[in-house]
Amino acid sequence: MARVYIEELSHHVGNEVTLKGWLAGKRSSGKIHFLQVRDGTGVCQCVASLSDLGAESFAAADHMGQETSLEVTGIVREDKRAPGGSELTMKSIEIVSPATDYPITNKEHGVAFLLDNRHLWIRSSRQHAILRIRSEVASACRDFFHERGFVLFDAPILTPTSCEGTTNLFELDYFGERKAYLTQSGQLYAEAGALAFGKVYCFGPTFRAEKSKTRRHLTEFWMVEPEMAYCDLAGDMELAEQFVSYIVGRVLERRSAELKTLERDTTKLQAAAQLPYPRISYDEAIERLKKKGVAVNWGDDFGGDEETALSEEFDRPVMVHRYPTACKAFYMKQDPTRPDVALCVDMLAPEGHGEIIGGGQREDDYETLRTKITSHGLPLAPFEWYLDLRRYGSVPHAGFGMGLERMTGWLCGIHHIRETVPFPRMMERLEP
Repeated sequence: MARVYIEELSHHVGNEVTLKGWLAGKRSSGKIHFLQVRDGTGVCQCVASLSDLGAESFAAADHMGQETSLEVTGIVREDKRAPGGSELTMKSIEIVSPATDYPITNKEHGVAFLLDNRHLWIRSSRQHAILRIRSEVASACRDFFHERGFVLFDAPILTPTSCEGTTNLFELDYFGERKAYLTQSGQLYAEAGALAFGKVYCFGPTFRAEKSKTRRHLTEFWMVEPEMAYCDLAGDMELAEQFVSYIVGRVLERRSAELKTLERDTTKLQAAAQLPYPRISYDEAIERLKKKGVAVNWGDDFGGDEETALSEEFDRPVMVHRYPTACKAFYMKQDPTRPDVALCVDMLAPEGHGEIIGGGQREDDYETLRTKITSHGLPLAPFEWYLDLRRYGSVPHAGFGMGLERMTGWLCGIHHIRETVPFPRMMERLEP
């Protein structure tokens, strides 16, 4: 018998098919059992009657525990009331592996309990929807850049030194000979790629050893980071807004069912699919915050409260550019007309989800970059290769980084980004 996936059932109405999956739930009216079977692509209601199944299989179906793995065969029937518009009239059932006392039930469970059982929690409809959307976002990232001629340029996860500061590095012993660190960003290596290929992107895990317990922070997360040669801040911002708009439109188009499961108000996303995005300078942002009564002074970096207050004024992401140079990393280029600010940009998502993109124009002058490395208290030796990029054919170049989890969290409209990754790693959690 042909095995099909639940998401394909609408193409098999009237045919006999086999589903292979797990029991998500069941109810019974005595003479008929209604089994909710999931297979990873969807959930199908499978209707079992005594006359169709026979006494033995009918009784077995009534006593199966949640998450029992099974195979069911039957006729696909169209039913507009059913999820996906189809249900299955069962003719046979085979239990692959029984399950009893499944720990996650329909009752309320605490977050700590659910995270302890994350390996099972990801089977729930809500978590399933979130991780499907995450997968779509990741796919959209790759498609966006490949359609525009970018080359995927993988950056190493083990690095010899810091990219953005030494205080939040995970340190490793490298064969007993020296220290190594888990990467904070692939950007420096992507810059080398940009000067070789013109435009590249890297996409992989990054690590920050920050002792932060906020809803916006993880210690391990994924970043996509494009870098472009012969690009300035204006071009960088243009690409960033096109990128985010593309992802939003893609998720609205292809993951509407998952957004519905999450009860996401998609009208709040539809505006973000439209360009252009508003742009304000850091100076203007300070003035806006002061008018709202936020205690902030020029020179302060923005935290979650300030980002939320700013984003409340817009119906789509807002780009804040030209932060104080002192707030930004050593590789950010200073504005030549105003050295106290950097040619940088942060994109803030609406609805209080904060920064989803950070980037800007990179310092392309050798002497200036060398001085900035030492002034930030970083050793020169590990950065000699990075300085080589300025010695041999330096050009204006720019790029940005987007956190996959923060982007997914905003699209899903969820409070804490720990739900946007299969197995979150936070300051207080290393398992499961």
